Amino acid sequence: MSEIPKSQAHKRILEAMLFASSAPLPLKTLQDYLPDCPDIPAVLTKLQEEYQDRGIILKNIEDCWAFRTADDLSDALSFSQEHRKKPSRAAMETLAIIAYHQPITRAEVETIRGVATAKGTFDTLIEAGWIKPGRRRESPGRPLTWATTIDFLDHFNLSTVKDLPGLSDLRSAGMLDPRPALDIIPEIPEMSDLFED
Repeated sequence: MSEIPKSQAHKRILEAMLFASSAPLPLKTLQDYLPDCPDIPAVLTKLQEEYQDRGIILKNIEDCWAFRTADDLSDALSFSQEHRKKPSRAAMETLAIIAYHQPITRAEVETIRGVATAKGTFDTLIEAGWIKPGRRRESPGRPLTWATTIDFLDHFNLSTVKDLPGLSDLRSAGMLDPRPALDIIPEIPEMSDLFED
């Protein structure tokens, strides 16, 4: 039996590592494991192309790589799995604010939400693995900032935070409809109309 070329061996090793891993693997981890592979990103891109039309695909999630079920098959598959307790509305609001404004401090989250955030809200998001502490701000008190994690991206099927829906996407999905209370506020006249002779 002929010896497998080194480039093919590298590709097979990467494929096996990604297949065996339960979490997305950072590019640095792959590079540390295969220091003699000159261009791991090129090998990963090749693997990604080979899997693009299969039942599983290779996804790049913020410089971490993982095999995932192809997006178009999600409705056809259902698995029995243990589900975590559904996060509260406060937790989901906090998560959305962190996702769109990261890195952000707890005080800034509370300012945007307009209410104090219970400690348990952050604990729930940390336990779910969706947020992590970031750097401290160079401001008085050096408050801690918060950011989303790779697990957050993986759970919500995002490659980067840039894939979060924009305002137009949210409007078209009906998630930014005006609140009924705002409809009864009278129209504010233009300043120029107030000073007409």
